[in-house]
Amino acid sequence: MAGNPEPRHFKPSGKENPGFANDAARTFTAGAFTFGSDEYHDVRPTYPRDVAELIAEADSLIDVGAGTGKLTSTLVRPGRFVGALDPSKAMLSVLRSSHPDVPVWQATAEATGVADSCVDAYVSAQTWHWVDTAAASAEADRVVKPGGALMLCWNTLDVSHPWVLRLSRISHSGDVHREGFYPSVDAPWRLEKELRTRWFEAVTPEHLFALARTRSYWLRANEATRQKVTDNLNWYLYDRLGFDPGQPIPLPYRTDAFLYRRSGEN
Repeated sequence: MAGNPEPRHFKPSGKENPGFANDAARTFTAGAFTFGSDEYHDVRPTYPRDVAELIAEADSLIDVGAGTGKLTSTLVRPGRFVGALDPSKAMLSVLRSSHPDVPVWQATAEATGVADSCVDAYVSAQTWHWVDTAAASAEADRVVKPGGALMLCWNTLDVSHPWVLRLSRISHSGDVHREGFYPSVDAPWRLEKELRTRWFEAVTPEHLFALARTRSYWLRANEATRQKVTDNLNWYLYDRLGFDPGQPIPLPYRTDAFLYRRSGEN
């Protein structure tokens, strides 16, 4: 890459989920999101409207791992209770400032801190791969009312575009779910509906640098590694692809969303 402009050939991820050596490694990596929340909020994308429509009938819900509120903002509507929780105080401070009417508290997917059978839906975006899925599935079962739902979703760079696949490798952007993947969800939950859609966000080269700075790889990296990523992005975006500073670029995304209900419930 930087200083070595020969083409490299990459293959998209074939994984159902990202791999971690153990629970401690997963927790350590997830802990990267304790800072950098303002930039995260500025450059991470929102979610297509169709995602919120999956749980349109829910009058009460909790957004678990809400971060800065990217999904939360699509769920708020008059007459609906929306609560938001996340383990990161920094992320929640941004959410509080943008949605002062949304109850916000520090908690985890495995221990939400809410009462039994108290909400119509437990929703989680960009989060499930960071959690103990068995414990989180059980927690969702505990807090969701009979007939309620569990909804999971992810935004992923659409690496079916070769230039985006290479971008994801250079910026370590988390091409960790193969196209057509299914998340691990334990009983009593069964998949009822899935949504898979593609769309574009207008960005600039500067936005792509900032996006790289919101990834767990960058947040956990030392200065030498960060400089290497920056140098490689400079070469790729400006030298290899020929973008100009400030140039509008259509960045392709893929959104995968999954709606679950308990076995035996409609």
